[in-house]
Amino acid sequence: MLEPRLQYELPEAGCDEAGRGCLAGPVFAAAVILPPDFHDPLLNDSKQMTERNRDKLRAVIEREAVAWAVEAVSAARIDEINILNASFEGMSLAVARLDPQPGLLAIDGNRFRTTLEIPYRCVVKGDAKYAHIAAASVLAKTHRDEYMYRLAEEFPQYGWAKNKGYPTREHRLAIREYGLTPHHRLTFNHEIDQLEFAF
Repeated sequence: MLEPRLQYELPEAGCDEAGRGCLAGPVFAAAVILPPDFHDPLLNDSKQMTERNRDKLRAVIEREAVAWAVEAVSAARIDEINILNASFEGMSLAVARLDPQPGLLAIDGNRFRTTLEIPYRCVVKGDAKYAHIAAASVLAKTHRDEYMYRLAEEFPQYGWAKNKGYPTREHRLAIREYGLTPHHRLTFNHEIDQLEFAF
């Protein structure tokens, strides 16, 4: 059972990202403020949900949230500032678009940096503990998957409709055969000898 939030004095947004470990495509970040009484039995860490249930939840969250926003940080920007900073930037951009603005951020993970003047707390495995972080994980994941499906139509040889840009064997072999696209992260290791570390 997910806890609704960390505290009850301030309006609180949950924040999470999707796509940090990918070789291609942007990292997507989401921020969500849920109503105090929000509950959906399907809601969980997005990685533990089926794609069908994630898509169902996305519609519910986008309809019922007090506020929500999703931002993408491009592969080029990831190469420029590194994936960790790109994740922080994406979450900050998403939070900045929330209306109303939250009084506290609940961040999935153990680190965060931002120029926003909003206090935050980091929660390790927060997407499996708190509803608003789980909701943010669902939005980040579904929006990113939707984006990668569109890219897959343009570059079908990389199997992105299936692997979503993650470093699978299929993806690495396609890179060896066809080379890199403008959507690949150039600072990531694409070599086939990394297959033993693929997931």
